[in-house]
Amino acid sequence: MWRDILPNAWAFEYSQKNAVLVPVAALGVGGVLLCWLRSGHKMKTIDMGDGWWGSGERPLKGKEDTSIRPFKIETSDKEIEDLHQRLDRFRFTPHVEGAAFHYGFNSTYLRKVVAYWRNQFDWRKQVEVLNKYPHFHTTIEGIDIHFIHVKPSYVPHGRAVRPLLMVHGWPGSFYEFYKIIPLLTAPAKHGLNEGDVVFEVICPSIPGYGFSEAPHQREFDSIATARIFHKLMNRLGFKEYYIQGGDWGSRITTNMAQMLPQSVKGLHLNLVFIARQSLGRLICIMLGAYVPWLVGFSREDARRFYPFMQKNVYDVLRESGYMHIQATKPDTAGCGLNDSPVGLAAYILEKFSTWTDKSFLYHDDGGLESKYSLDELLTNVMIYWVTSTIVSSMRYYKENFSKDPDLSAHNRVGVYVPTGIAAFPQEIVHVPRAWTKDVYKNIITYTYMPRGGHFAAFEEPKLLAQDIIQFVQKVEQL
Repeated sequence: MWRDILPNAWAFEYSQKNAVLVPVAALGVGGVLLCWLRSGHKMKTIDMGDGWWGSGERPLKGKEDTSIRPFKIETSDKEIEDLHQRLDRFRFTPHVEGAAFHYGFNSTYLRKVVAYWRNQFDWRKQVEVLNKYPHFHTTIEGIDIHFIHVKPSYVPHGRAVRPLLMVHGWPGSFYEFYKIIPLLTAPAKHGLNEGDVVFEVICPSIPGYGFSEAPHQREFDSIATARIFHKLMNRLGFKEYYIQGGDWGSRITTNMAQMLPQSVKGLHLNLVFIARQSLGRLICIMLGAYVPWLVGFSREDARRFYPFMQKNVYDVLRESGYMHIQATKPDTAGCGLNDSPVGLAAYILEKFSTWTDKSFLYHDDGGLESKYSLDELLTNVMIYWVTSTIVSSMRYYKENFSKDPDLSAHNRVGVYVPTGIAAFPQEIVHVPRAWTKDVYKNIITYTYMPRGGHFAAFEEPKLLAQDIIQFVQKVEQL
């Protein structure tokens, strides 16, 4: 009998232990699993680090001057006379008949641009236009950073003012945002009455562009820029802010979101860099041409993405020759551009032609004046000319591509902040929404814009402003 009772008692005791041990073990294993999952899915960030880009060695003693100094763009008779003398010495190159913009900037049309620049363009007047918004300088990591900071002149009762940092690219400048700023700081005045959001806008010049001092040390890349712009926003007293960018501005603001996600309320982009290559991606490309829905492409994605070789290989090769020069030996070509205003204008304005609309390649005038005025285009060129920053702006490609040849290294760090993407149809490359999710994990809005190209704020300010406002409204409601 005891033989029967003892095993039963032991079994009962064992089951009692199990009643305690199994849940404890389950909790333990679950906790370990949860920790593992959290560690695996923990939001990775880019290390903020620190830097010094001033001339010579970083001072060992003393704190950096953190003052914010008002700045005003100025010109002089000497500056304008020098420009006119150089324009007068313009040496014309006969164009190839029927070439339009296929060989680059059409030299016959260039003659017209130079004549307007020399005889009608009023740089003093444009300086006044540039100075209509408040300009500032502040020293960060050894170099002077230029920015404009525009606050709304009137804030309706109950409306929140949100800080928005907008970052330009190449060959643009802070001037690209002059037409969109009033739409964001006074949306109701311009028929953008949606929601209760009003912005104060901060537009810095990337170091080495325009009125921001060029780095004196090597390896100044988008990470360093992102860190400097975070420091700028912090210096202005902002703890949380929205950020927006296209071209290099897209990469810089993406890095900002990867670096300090707790400071970024939302990220809005009008260009996305996704360069992942894999067998799966190749299969996706092949299938997408016939059954786009099967690989997550919308009908509009397919329309913009195919024929693949034409739009993603031939067109990109044609439009990216400059990139190879600037990513390898920028100073060689840059020295010539820095010495010749006509060469500089041709080099920059050719991008404003075919990057605005690929079909402009077939126009003798590059279609430039169908989207912009010559005053607007030449003002942007003048920002590079009077500051002698074309070389330092070109070096930015070498500093970034030397470390990351296909600009994909940072894609391994996901972007988890709320993200809005405005996909313009004439952008150099189209990235389907399904692919953007590889990097941007929290897409709130993805808009197929009805028209427009690479220089969205400059070309289609109202469309871009509407998309930014709608994106921020949705983020504010989260």
